[in-house]
Amino acid sequence: MHLTRRNAIVALTAAGIGACQALRVPEAALAETGETLTVFAAGTLAAALRALDERFERLHPQTNVQPQFGGSVKMVKQVSDLHENADVVAVADYRVIPKYLFESTGRQAYADWYVGFASNAVTLVYTQRSKYADRITPENWYDLLAQPGVAIGRSNPDTDPSGYQFLLMLQLASLHYGRPGLSDRILANAPPANMRDTETELIPALQSGQIDYLAIYRSTALEQNFRYLHLPPQVDLGDARYASLYRQASVTTKNGVLTGAPIVYAATVPSNALHAASAASYLSLLLGPQGAEIVRRSGLQPIAPAYASAANRVPVALRSLTRPWPGA
Repeated sequence: MHLTRRNAIVALTAAGIGACQALRVPEAALAETGETLTVFAAGTLAAALRALDERFERLHPQTNVQPQFGGSVKMVKQVSDLHENADVVAVADYRVIPKYLFESTGRQAYADWYVGFASNAVTLVYTQRSKYADRITPENWYDLLAQPGVAIGRSNPDTDPSGYQFLLMLQLASLHYGRPGLSDRILANAPPANMRDTETELIPALQSGQIDYLAIYRSTALEQNFRYLHLPPQVDLGDARYASLYRQASVTTKNGVLTGAPIVYAATVPSNALHAASAASYLSLLLGPQGAEIVRRSGLQPIAPAYASAANRVPVALRSLTRPWPGA
């Protein structure tokens, strides 16, 4: 039986459509199994987590990691107040998680555990064009930063841990150096006009000379190769051995009274996570040797094994990578 020209065209077209449909099956199957892992994190974790994201996606090619970075309080409130879905939340102050995500009177529970995976410290960075750049030392910084005409940048204490940790550091410095009123004199050079939601937003202002000094984490100073002040551990909130000393400082923000505490970065998987199993795998990578090395390269000090709050509620996949939170 011979095909007419018309029948031949119809047959070839049908065959082509069938082939295209056959070729699309694997792609459709991949779309069904692929997922997007949403990570809400502190701005100072951007470098570390982007490197971790790349490593995770190589290990899990079916998963695309979508990070969002900002002030820790702001990012957590996107879950607690705006009810946005996040698979992982990572913050620059572990206390943010129980404050906003744990169940309390009038507040829905979005988490009941967290792990502390890195430590950091508060410092001030500057450039060669900063006022007193040629004179400032760890012994005289507090006098020079209080001089008229010095411009200091900082983050908003109502939205970002770095903001209130800077205020706590100034109080501790006042105690440590025996200089009553030191905090107020320095803050006179750090007015609200010099504040942003996160301190990293002010890096261009520092580099261009609009501000002389920027209160920031030591990890960012190391990551960006900035000049920075080597503050004593009694002041910089970076040493857990001084936890009782840090508690002598306190500040009041729109979110309540906050006392001094060692800086510990923490993470959790919210109860509204759409991909909880993948989120646990992501944290497993973060808490393991590869993640610790990535964290170290970003200027943070990894905590390994990680501290676990409410260890019995931590996902089973993470328990071998954690230890009970000190003092818990």
